[in-house]
Amino acid sequence: MFANDKSIETLSDLYKEIKRYVELQGQYVKLDLVEKLTILLSTLIVILLVIILCMMALFYFSFMLVYVLEAYVGSLIASYAIIGGVILLLAGIIYYYRKQWIFKPMVNFLAKLFLDDSSK
Repeated sequence: MFANDKSIETLSDLYKEIKRYVELQGQYVKLDLVEKLTILLSTLIVILLVIILCMMALFYFSFMLVYVLEAYVGSLIASYAIIGGVILLLAGIIYYYRKQWIFKPMVNFLAKLFLDDSSK
């Protein structure tokens, strides 16, 4: 079946091509992983920055509302208590709906990022 040298050279070339193909596929997987990790990290950094800025804004707005409420309530301590209660209520609502508002979108984002085949 493999009597002549030409078929042996062809098998050797085929082996080299298969080896090169496997190396290229490995490089492609690495590049794809780097791309997806870059998207993930940049998204996390943006979300972190937005959360920090929103917390700062909430801090300043809460102080503003305290002084606005003081005129209606008559006491600075009572207005601090009202704003503190509202913030705790918001924290409770966010905690209650955390699966719908935080976990499900995060899982969907990660599944779309890592499981969708972008080569099609």
